[in-house]
Amino acid sequence: MLRLVRFKATDRVLLIICLMYLVTYIDRVNIGTAAPAMQKELGLTNFELGLAFSAFAYPYAFFQIAGGWLGDRLGPRKTLLICGAIWSAATVAIGFVEGAMSLIVARFILGIGEGSAFPTATRALANWMPADKRGFAQGITHAAARLGNALTPPIIALLIVALSWRDSFWIIGVISFAWVGLWFWYFRDDPRAHKHITEEELSVLPKMKIASERKAVPWGRLLKRMMPVTATDFCYGWTLWLFLNWIPSYFLHEYHLDIKKSAIFASGVFFAGVVGDTVGGMVSDHILRRTGSVSKARVSVIVVGFLGAFAFMLPVLFVHDLVTIALCLSGAFFFAELIVAPIWAVPMDIAPQHSGTASGFMNFGFGLAGMISPVVFGAVIDATGRWDLPFIASLGLLLLGAVLALFMRPDDMFVDDVEPARPAVNASVAVRPSA
Repeated sequence: MLRLVRFKATDRVLLIICLMYLVTYIDRVNIGTAAPAMQKELGLTNFELGLAFSAFAYPYAFFQIAGGWLGDRLGPRKTLLICGAIWSAATVAIGFVEGAMSLIVARFILGIGEGSAFPTATRALANWMPADKRGFAQGITHAAARLGNALTPPIIALLIVALSWRDSFWIIGVISFAWVGLWFWYFRDDPRAHKHITEEELSVLPKMKIASERKAVPWGRLLKRMMPVTATDFCYGWTLWLFLNWIPSYFLHEYHLDIKKSAIFASGVFFAGVVGDTVGGMVSDHILRRTGSVSKARVSVIVVGFLGAFAFMLPVLFVHDLVTIALCLSGAFFFAELIVAPIWAVPMDIAPQHSGTASGFMNFGFGLAGMISPVVFGAVIDATGRWDLPFIASLGLLLLGAVLALFMRPDDMFVDDVEPARPAVNASVAVRPSA
């Protein structure tokens, strides 16, 4: 097993989590590039393909909450071992499908496995990252996810041309299993139990509660507190699902490109998201350190992301030049991805003691968007033959998301006890590592 000897233990854990985000996104979006070849061999309509896309999202949305709770209770190490084995097996299984129904079932199982991944990773980051590096940690991990988006089209296209679309799923599934082994070998839930952790690192990490000190999750109150964040994430998720599932096919069908050229253009768009995720996290943490305001650090970046994505996506409805469209979509994806790091830091800011469950509530909105949007997109395209129409709904939801973000209040920390009410978090508490 390759030993990661150049970094501190916290850096190694962050790197391994980044690899998880990269692998899981390759597992979930590879179908977007393989879709034309799968449609031809399996005889699928765009509506049936949309059902397969959305089949992932139904269990994915449910297991955001169930998996987030499981990550809080069972611990990230065991939770991701179980879930990683499920999503890896499901990826391999897609290579064996023979029709729409078996594809839908395999995608459904993939959603079960991946549903717990990001909330559980957030629970792990809450243990292993100081408070003033949460934005960076969420930014760099999601940048790895977008790197997976960017790498997937050319990699899958190459595998399809050299081997077959079935082989592409088998190979990616084996890689996923390799990550599961690396995770279970190296990660520990409590940083203090890790043999490579230093006292210097522990001095800035949050203090963990032992299992007997953990309180039961106040489900109703926590759900109510997280609802504005969930609604905001739904608006972001609607647009992201559009990009993840349909952009490769959009370039292929709207501009009549072959699979290799459409993969190159899609990869360029997705690479802009890598930059957006990284910049969003760095800017959010910089604002937090400079102003001490959690609200300014998270909400302002999210609002700018929504409005910027709207401005760059609008020309798609009026311009038809391929290069201009590719640049506009890249700009839109860059700004949309500015949202990711701060919005994923919000559950840790609001409820650090229940960060897995809280982030599960939040990302349920993303999963809900994934249930609806692919089916809607596929039905619209089948009915009209137009690939630009799905962008219209995204434009409206981008504006709505900018408004809803103003109601998230990450500066108001959630407390377990109903009384006494706790005042809003001040600057010194917001940046203190033990928050």
